[in-house]
Amino acid sequence: MSKQILKDGAVVDPDAAGRIVSPDGKPTVTVLDYGSGNVRSAVRALERAGAQVTLSAKPEDVLNADGLLVPGVGAFETVMRELKAVDAIRMIGRRVAGGRPVLAICVGLQVLFEAGVEHGTESEGMGEWPGKVELLPAPVVPHMGWNTVQVPEGSKLFAGVENERFYFVHSYGVQKWEFDVAQPRMAPPMVTWSEHGAPFIAAVENGPLCATQFHPEKSGDAGARLLRNWVEGLRPKPAAAGAPEATD
Repeated sequence: MSKQILKDGAVVDPDAAGRIVSPDGKPTVTVLDYGSGNVRSAVRALERAGAQVTLSAKPEDVLNADGLLVPGVGAFETVMRELKAVDAIRMIGRRVAGGRPVLAICVGLQVLFEAGVEHGTESEGMGEWPGKVELLPAPVVPHMGWNTVQVPEGSKLFAGVENERFYFVHSYGVQKWEFDVAQPRMAPPMVTWSEHGAPFIAAVENGPLCATQFHPEKSGDAGARLLRNWVEGLRPKPAAAGAPEATD
């Protein structure tokens, strides 16, 4: 079987169960292209973070890359409709179920929750986490500009930038964390908070699924370091010393 060439020089390696492989050995990331705003800044930021990046909504690109980045700009209901139009909800679910990393940004974070309420209308989200996106109870919205975050101890996503500021542009947010861990062996998600009128969720790290309410690609050096942390986490882990080799 010959290797299938994808755009941007990435290839599908038939010996790696369909995983996209960069000719340069870089982690591969697909930025989901479903009509959500200007994603070029995210592509460039990921490239600077050391990733081989493809902008696409094709299933072979979305499912086989080492990482998937889901941008999100606009209204909750509109983003959900556009994601459904390219079958992204099913593909994101497949990646998460298979332990394949996903990073969602801004409204991309919001639609991972159960529902969003905008202008009195409630829309269904993906339901990866319980909770509702609601208008921030602040004198001025949107919340636009730099803000601090409260990072939980042990965060891998924020390693080295725990005390930095990040750039936000949003009027709605998740103001309660209602996720209960039912399985004792399941590590609880790490939730990072910020505040504008009230505390709201600024980021979540939940196994392969991570999301930020702020825009790391617009957050200067701190955002660049966060993206680099995520990209570095996509690299295949070396086999443990003394582990038996796989055989046919």
